[in-house]
Amino acid sequence: MYPEEMVKPMQEELTSVGFQELYTAEEVENAMKATGTTLVVVNSVCGCAARNARPGSKMSLDNAKKPDHLVTVFAGVDKEAVDAARGFMFPFPPSSPSIALFKDGELVHMLERHHIEGRAAELIADNLKDAFNEYC
Repeated sequence: MYPEEMVKPMQEELTSVGFQELYTAEEVENAMKATGTTLVVVNSVCGCAARNARPGSKMSLDNAKKPDHLVTVFAGVDKEAVDAARGFMFPFPPSSPSIALFKDGELVHMLERHHIEGRAAELIADNLKDAFNEYC
């Protein structure tokens, strides 16, 4: 597990723009019961989370259509919450970072690490905006 002081700025990069940090399986399960659309970001300390996933997720919110709910869990920190979130992302294998869009609790769009790593944050944002325009 990573030290809190190390991950706090990485968590705040998302929570500062409206993402709710989830720490327990119960919080994840409750979030997934929400009506409407929910964007889930599995955050990470890796470079592709810093360069691509977090900035792309933030940029995607500059769109006319947006998810109703924004939540995040942190891999390597909140094991219980991450495991619960990944359970909702089945059949996709665990990956961090990853970004998933749910509509009424059903997975409708998924970006795994291999979709994020090596791609510009702008491309990730555009991909998410397309999903928002279709499902939100």
